[in-house]
Amino acid sequence: MSDALLLFLPLIIPAAAAVIGLFLRSQCGLQAIIGVLGSAGMLIAGLLLVARADAVGVIATQSGMWEAPFGISLVADRLAAAMVSVGGLVAFAGAIYAWRDLADGKLGPYFVPLMQFLMMGVQGSFLTGDLFNMYVWFEVMLVASFVLLTLGNKRQQLEGALKYVILNILASSLFLIGAGLIYAKLGTLNMADVAVRLAHPEQADLVRTSGVLLLAAFGLKAGLFPLFFWLPSSYHTPRPVISAIFAGLLTKVGVYALMRTTTLTFAAKAPVLLELIYVISLLTMVSGVLGAAAHFDMRRILSFHIVSQIGYIILGLAMMTPIAIAGAIFYTLHHIVLKTNLFFVSGVVNYMRGTNDLARLGGLVKATPWISVIFFVSAFSLAGIPPLSGFWAKLAIVLAGLDLKAWGAVAVALGTGVLTLFSMTKIWAEVFWKEAPEDANTTDKRTGLWPMLVPCVLFMCITIGLGIWGGYVFAYAERAAEQLLNPREYIEAVLGAGALTTDVPGAGRVHP
Repeated sequence: MSDALLLFLPLIIPAAAAVIGLFLRSQCGLQAIIGVLGSAGMLIAGLLLVARADAVGVIATQSGMWEAPFGISLVADRLAAAMVSVGGLVAFAGAIYAWRDLADGKLGPYFVPLMQFLMMGVQGSFLTGDLFNMYVWFEVMLVASFVLLTLGNKRQQLEGALKYVILNILASSLFLIGAGLIYAKLGTLNMADVAVRLAHPEQADLVRTSGVLLLAAFGLKAGLFPLFFWLPSSYHTPRPVISAIFAGLLTKVGVYALMRTTTLTFAAKAPVLLELIYVISLLTMVSGVLGAAAHFDMRRILSFHIVSQIGYIILGLAMMTPIAIAGAIFYTLHHIVLKTNLFFVSGVVNYMRGTNDLARLGGLVKATPWISVIFFVSAFSLAGIPPLSGFWAKLAIVLAGLDLKAWGAVAVALGTGVLTLFSMTKIWAEVFWKEAPEDANTTDKRTGLWPMLVPCVLFMCITIGLGIWGGYVFAYAERAAEQLLNPREYIEAVLGAGALTTDVPGAGRVHP
C-alpha cells in the first residue's frame, strides 16, 4: 500500500461512512452497522499508519499536482500516526456503545453521519501539515460537535451547546488571526516551511504575537486555564456516548496542535511561550482538580478532571526534555482511553439508575459488581495508583520535573494526584459503596446493556495492559519525542531533502 493511500484512508473512510449513513437515515439498524464498520476501518488504517511511520520515520504526500509548500500536505510522524490510531479506537468503541441508543431511536437518524464527519475532522487535524487546513478541519469538528451536543433538544443540552459554540468560535477567530499574521510575516502557512523560514536569525522576532494567539486558540480548545470553563458546562449535557467521545478526543486535538506547533515552529524562536505554557499548565492542574473536588455530579466531576489531566500533558510539553515529551505523549494516549471509559461507565450508571447525581445513587457494588470493577480500575489509574497506566504516565512527568529541579511543578503534580484520588474515592463511596438512599431508583435496568459493557471491558483491559506492558508504548513515545525535538526529518519529508540550508535549532527547555 502506498504512503499516499495510507495518509488518505483515515479521511476517506469516515467521509464515505458519513455519506452512506445519510442515505440510510431511516434505517437505524443499518446505520449502526455502518458506524461500526467505518470506525473499524479507521482503526485498521491507523494501525497500518503506525506500523509504517515507526518503520520509516515521517511519511508525507501532497494532494493534487501542487508541490509543498503551495499544495495541501498530509504528514504522519509517529505522534500523528498514534493519534490517528487511538482516534479510530475511540470511534470504534463509541460505535458499539451507541448501538442500543440507536436501536431505541434516542440518538436520531443523524448521529452516525455526524459522528463520522466529526472523526474526519479529528483525523484531518492530526494529519495536516498546514495551519490553514488545520483551521478548516477544526471547523469541520466544530459544526459536527455543535449539532451532536444538541441531539435530544433538552434545555440543558441547548445551554451547554451555546456555551460550547460561542467559546469555540472565539478560539477559531484567534486561530485565524494568528495564522493570518504568520502568513503576512512569512508568506506561508505550511508548518514545515514556517520552520525553515524561522531558522534564519533575522526572523526570530516575527512569531511572538502569532504564537500567543495560537496558544490562546489551542489552549481554549484543549481546556487550559483560564479558558476551560466551557468544558464542564457542556460535556455533561449530551447523550453519554457523545460525552465519552468528546471527553476522550476533542480536547486532545487542541493538545496535539500545541505539541506540533510548539516543537516545530515556536519553541526555539519564542522561548517565552514555554514559560507561559509552564505557568498555565500548573494553574490548569490546580483549577481542574479543585473544581472536581467541589462538585457532586459524576459527569461534572469527570469533566473537571479532563481539565486537570490536560495540565499534566501540557506541563510535559513546557519542560521540553526528551523524557518530558515522551511522558506527555504517553499520558495523552493513556488519557484518551481512560477518560473515554470513565464516561462510558457514567453512561451505564445513568442508564441503570436514571441519574448521575451522587446523592441519589448508591449500592451498585452489590447490584452490579462488574461495573464496580471497571470503574475501580479506571478511577485508580486516573489517580496514578501503581501498577496501572496512570502511574507510569505521571511518573514520567514527575521524573522530568525532578531532572530540571522544577520543585514547584513536582509538588503541584503530586498534590493534584492526591486530590484526584479524593475525587475518585468520593464517586466510589457515593455511587458504589454506600447503600442506596431510600428515595433512590434502585430498579436496575439491564436489558440490552451488553453493547455498553463491551467497550467498557475492552478499555479496562487496555488500561491494565498499558500498566503491565506500557514499556513498549513508552519506547514508541520516546521515538516520537525524538522526532518532535529534532524536526529536520519532518521538514525534509514535506519539502524534500536539502530543504534546510541551516540547522533548525532544537526546542529549548523551560527554566522554572
